[in-house]
Amino acid sequence: MAKGNFQPALADVLVHEGDYTADPRDPGNWTGGKRGVGVLKGTKKGISAASFPNLDIKNLSDNQIADIYHGKYWVPIRGDDLPAGVDLSTMDYGVNSGVSRSSKDLQRVLGVGVDGRVGPVTLLAAKRADPRIVIKGHCGRRMSFLRSLAIWNTFGKGWSRRVAGVEAKALSWVSSKAQLEADAKAARDKAVAQGGGAAVGTGSGVGVDQAPDMSGLPLWAIVAVVAVIVAPLIIRAIVNAQRASALAKAAKET
Repeated sequence: MAKGNFQPALADVLVHEGDYTADPRDPGNWTGGKRGVGVLKGTKKGISAASFPNLDIKNLSDNQIADIYHGKYWVPIRGDDLPAGVDLSTMDYGVNSGVSRSSKDLQRVLGVGVDGRVGPVTLLAAKRADPRIVIKGHCGRRMSFLRSLAIWNTFGKGWSRRVAGVEAKALSWVSSKAQLEADAKAARDKAVAQGGGAAVGTGSGVGVDQAPDMSGLPLWAIVAVVAVIVAPLIIRAIVNAQRASALAKAAKET
């Protein structure tokens, strides 16, 4: 079985994965992988009937769940060989969005060749790098990918909360209490600044001379301009507020 941080990493991943569900509207709950096809077996702790049609999903044991996560995620990312914290961020991203995508973004942060396979070059670069910088960069790239998805507006808040929690937990494995407190303050300051920027974008809380002049535009154009200016700032403010909360919690627990 695994060595290193597999057990604590798995425990953190499973915090974000639900218990047993069998929603017939979800294609992942059917053995055929399509809604209404095959047998409705459900999903448990992120393990779906679509991916494992021959398993009794509802009655999966803790050992079965651990074996699946170990073989499908931990081994491919070379979790036993990655530095502490980096192993968690890489595993959780892989569970959420695929091992290849997670590995590619890790390689981009490390500045090595991008092929989606964690090999000797990637491992050497990871071991030489500052794990705090790698974790933050990796989680930042993960957030950028998630925000690019068409279903971000539906699931974005939950996704960003998960990434914030994983980042904080991963950093707590390689950081002092003081470092985590500083990280929390930096994230909180960013959230405040971005929230203020959103207010400026709407013209609220500022003088008339500071607000953008859109008097000559039709209403639909004004709404579109404000949305383009404000929406990204609001999203960033929410993300950084979530990060600040998760990092502050991690600091208290350190």
